[in-house]
Amino acid sequence: MVRYLPFALLLLPILEIALFIKVGQAIGLLSTLGLVIGAALLGVLLLRQQGVSVLGQLRREVGRGEMPARAIADAMMLGIAAVLLVLPGFFSDAVALCLLLPPVRGWIYQSLAKRMTVVSTASYRSSAGFGERRIDRPATIDLDDDEFREK
Repeated sequence: MVRYLPFALLLLPILEIALFIKVGQAIGLLSTLGLVIGAALLGVLLLRQQGVSVLGQLRREVGRGEMPARAIADAMMLGIAAVLLVLPGFFSDAVALCLLLPPVRGWIYQSLAKRMTVVSTASYRSSAGFGERRIDRPATIDLDDDEFREK
């Protein structure tokens, strides 16, 4: 798949130019430019709305002590959508607008989640219970507060 990346990077501008020409022939120059600018503005508004929603979801999951994998994936897809919206062109705008739709992001997340395993090595918990938990295993050395000193 990675070996096709240079070919895709070469093909994308050619596809965008071809779409500009075809749309420009069909509706005219000013209408074509209006569509590109309008799509970018609409995308920025949708990106802002979806971004605030994803940040709220991220905060809630971290607050509950859960791993925010879905929220992080949504944030990354929204970042990709933002980059695609900056690029002028109809194809990149269409892909970006698709990434802004939550059902599309959910479908992408589910298809990627089937192929990946997320391993969490850290636990999220509030600082209220910090220090109360003791580990009782034979190989564990547990110091009390009066036995510990910094160098």
